Amino acid sequence: MLGRYLSNPESQHWKVAKKVLRYLQATKDLMLTYRRINILDVVGFCDADFASCIDDKKSTTSYIFVMTRGIVSWKSVKQMLTTSSTMEAEYVACYEACSHAFMDAEFYFSFESC
Repeated sequence: MLGRYLSNPESQHWKVAKKVLRYLQATKDLMLTYRRINILDVVGFCDADFASCIDDKKSTTSYIFVMTRGIVSWKSVKQMLTTSSTMEAEYVACYEACSHAFMDAEFYFSFESC
């Protein structure tokens, strides 16, 4: 969300950016760990935040895909269209997540032969 204001940042955005940098500095030694297991389950989760952008009332889509208990893909982005309800925003988020899953299906299933 902070990236939306890169072209015209205000003081509040600088404060948040400093918090992000402090967080990154404090967690630089943390890492994702993936372990090999026999069953390769890919699980996806998606969500939407209806009209969350105060500037244009557009919703936010977020989704994440997990394989063998490790995150393999995620995204959080402002929706391109303006939805008229929470239900519509959720449908848009599910569509985006499913589209991503179908595009990456070959990648996910390529691990079965390893």
